[in-house]
Amino acid sequence: MTYCLTAHVSGGLVFCSDSRTNAGTDNVSIYSKMHNFCWPGDRFLCLLSAGNLATTQGVVKRLQQDMDQNAEIHLLNLSSMAEAADYIGLINAEIQRNQVCRDTANTNFEATFILGGQIGSEVPVTYMIYPQGNYIHESADHPFLQIGEIKYGKPILDRVIKPELSLEATARCALVSMNSTMRSNVTVGPPVELLIYETNSLQMGRYLSLTEEDRFYRTLGERWSQGLLQALDGLPPFDWETPTALPPL
Repeated sequence: MTYCLTAHVSGGLVFCSDSRTNAGTDNVSIYSKMHNFCWPGDRFLCLLSAGNLATTQGVVKRLQQDMDQNAEIHLLNLSSMAEAADYIGLINAEIQRNQVCRDTANTNFEATFILGGQIGSEVPVTYMIYPQGNYIHESADHPFLQIGEIKYGKPILDRVIKPELSLEATARCALVSMNSTMRSNVTVGPPVELLIYETNSLQMGRYLSLTEEDRFYRTLGERWSQGLLQALDGLPPFDWETPTALPPL
């Protein structure tokens, strides 16, 4: 399974993804699900992937191949993020069709992507690209997108992610969302990749790859657990509880 998310706030974009593609008692595979394309001063794009590994790898390979061969359409000659989403959606659908034609075992070759970034002076934007090739834009009320195992990490995003939130706070929120998902679902696992892109920088941004042994990531998870317990202790008591049960002020 997979969990990837991106959040769009006024300061820029935050991307976060796990790296586990298969889980079992003795079979765990690790592959990066974050793919970056950056031409400093011109454009920055980040692609997060979920779904069939052969399809996602095939899409990324095709994107690189089109640039290397200077194809009629490639990531460097597209003029907008919407065009990039269209282009990736078409490649995704094409590769899935090709995979199905060669398959005799009714394998599910579907893949879903989140594309985010900025081209030139265009406003940064994120899109979710579906297996069929169509896509949706982030919501103004909920400026984040998720793919994969989304349910465990969504509550904090719903409550916290707002356009005015700082990039660093947004990044911490993304990591807490990932941490909560990893605690609840063994098919989502480390290393956790985090990328922070600043609006109009047109640069790669700050990138972190975090394992469970990383001191920062471990401390973040511990502080979050402690904070939840403190918040629980601070909730108002029921009418029938004795005064001694009241939480300290």
